[in-house]
Amino acid sequence: MHILAIESSCDETAAAILSAKGSAKPKILSNIISSQIDIHSQYGGVIPEVAAREHVLNIIPVVAEALNKAKIKPNQLTAIAVTKGPGLITSLISGMETARTLAYAWNKPLIGLNHIEGHIYAAFLELKKDLKFPAVVLTVSGGHTLIAVMKAHGNLKIIGETRDDAAGEAYDKGAKMLGLGYPGGPAIAKLAANYRAKFSEKPKETLDFPRPMMNSGDFDFSFSGLKTSLLYKLKADTKWKNKIEQYCYEYQEAILDLLVEKSLKAAKKYQAESIIASGGVSANSRLREKLIERTSIVLPKTQVHFPEMSYTTDNAAMIASAAFFHLSRKAKIKPWQKEKVELNLSL
Repeated sequence: MHILAIESSCDETAAAILSAKGSAKPKILSNIISSQIDIHSQYGGVIPEVAAREHVLNIIPVVAEALNKAKIKPNQLTAIAVTKGPGLITSLISGMETARTLAYAWNKPLIGLNHIEGHIYAAFLELKKDLKFPAVVLTVSGGHTLIAVMKAHGNLKIIGETRDDAAGEAYDKGAKMLGLGYPGGPAIAKLAANYRAKFSEKPKETLDFPRPMMNSGDFDFSFSGLKTSLLYKLKADTKWKNKIEQYCYEYQEAILDLLVEKSLKAAKKYQAESIIASGGVSANSRLREKLIERTSIVLPKTQVHFPEMSYTTDNAAMIASAAFFHLSRKAKIKPWQKEKVELNLSL
């Protein structure tokens, strides 16, 4: 089995080739990403119209490079997979129409996949140990923050979402207030790590950032109040620039406490054998540390899984992985003419 996957939901133009033989674990032969970070960093965030134009320029070269690097020809493909949503409409269209055209030209089945499902299945690539079900999944990125229960492949139920902003957006907007630029996650994480390294024990938190909805009784999130709290604290503190590392540390701790504790509560309620953290924010080393540490205390028998670093942000390998498990559950796949793949703008 060889799968060509295309991902263009936001500002990354990506294509990947997955190969699988028999009962062997799937292998990624190529994973090509054309990033637009340098372009959008000038504006402090992603500009949809600009992203769409860049996708049009980059998508065919990226697909060609993925095939060439994998040494796979179109006639060797089993299927083509593409992100159908959620995401920026104009960005999604670029990937969808390219996938449709290639499926028609090469007479290959076309599979439309949910972007969030792709992030989840990134954790199934290069697994160092088998992932046990049921699993609680935390997916957290610039545009999405949710918790789901996964009882088996194909059996996924969302049990909690953010009611306003995603955690990744809280990072980006916080970094903008602190004058750190875009993307904000890595910038805040770096300064937070610098601050923490100065102490032999956990630094005492004195800024008193809130943990919205920590004890709400459900698995939903809210980050807008945390951002507002940062704004007012900066306005009231004329010397905040001299304490920017502390602000980054305590602001990040507030975000991560919410993510970790809500995930653990869900894992406890659903008796999860595994916890999966995926999405761009799952690359954060402090999140990984806190989730592993807290899980070992609260649920010592529960495994914690993260995607490999190269699969955390938007990429096509994760879409290929999701497609592989879809195909593995079906005896037959429909030809492209009968597979109606529409844009899906919701979860």
